[in-house]
Amino acid sequence: MKTIAMNRNIDIALLRAFVTVIDAGGMTAATGTLKLTQAAVSLQIKRLEDLFGETLITRGRRGFTLTREGERLLVWAQRMLALNDEMLLDMETPEFDGEIRLGIPSDIMTAYLPMFLKNFVRDYPRARVTFNSDSSVNLRRELDAGSVDLAITTELSCDPGGETLRLDPLVWVGAPKGDAARRRPLPVSIGWKDCTFVPPMREALRRADIPWYGIPDLRDTTEQVAAVAADVAVMVWMTSTVPSGFEILDETSGLPPLPPFMINLHLPRSRPGHLVRELARHIRGALAETREVAA
Repeated sequence: MKTIAMNRNIDIALLRAFVTVIDAGGMTAATGTLKLTQAAVSLQIKRLEDLFGETLITRGRRGFTLTREGERLLVWAQRMLALNDEMLLDMETPEFDGEIRLGIPSDIMTAYLPMFLKNFVRDYPRARVTFNSDSSVNLRRELDAGSVDLAITTELSCDPGGETLRLDPLVWVGAPKGDAARRRPLPVSIGWKDCTFVPPMREALRRADIPWYGIPDLRDTTEQVAAVAADVAVMVWMTSTVPSGFEILDETSGLPPLPPFMINLHLPRSRPGHLVRELARHIRGALAETREVAA
């Protein structure tokens, strides 16, 4: 068994040349990626073979094949290159201290926060994200006033200064096998008084000639959900945010169809700081995977 001195170091450039040759399918093909001549690439492979005292690649008319030792080295080389690149990226990415105030309606927090927050906190572990839960109307005001740094809102349309991230149908939601949807006047669990869901809901019920009344003092999402779970009322939510165990009521319930809503992202009019731009980037990336939710 060969003994390798522990004070010897492996040149990362040699490993990168080796892996690039394998990925490209040959030394000639690897020259463009490595920006080296074929002779220089061949020399790097030779230096690597000399380092280990093993033939790593055998060459023939039909190209090359990896030896058993070459296959062993390929696994290690890929791991070392990945770690090298990860280290460089991490060290070149500045860490930021600071607090970001995110405005987001409470009824979409559970469905949407996990999509982007975990990755953002991983990338910026020293940044603190705080949440301001309010109606979309108030969040827009708070953004203009500087009380929040960016806001995710639910709206029927999007102003030129905003950015639509997802289109999500608005639906009626009730308790499984409940009968609240058939009561008249219709009991509706409503959160914020200026909830953006209320005007289109009111208009849909007016056109369907269905009388209704709102269950008051249910500003907390938990209270809203509890009222629906108890079959005391129905509620209007976006499809993607309907809690597990609840029933989306279709046309057989006797309730009128509702329009789709937009989930919008709003940033301050003044140039936002780096952390705000980074959180916005994470939000866009997470929600861009599904632009539209099917009803």
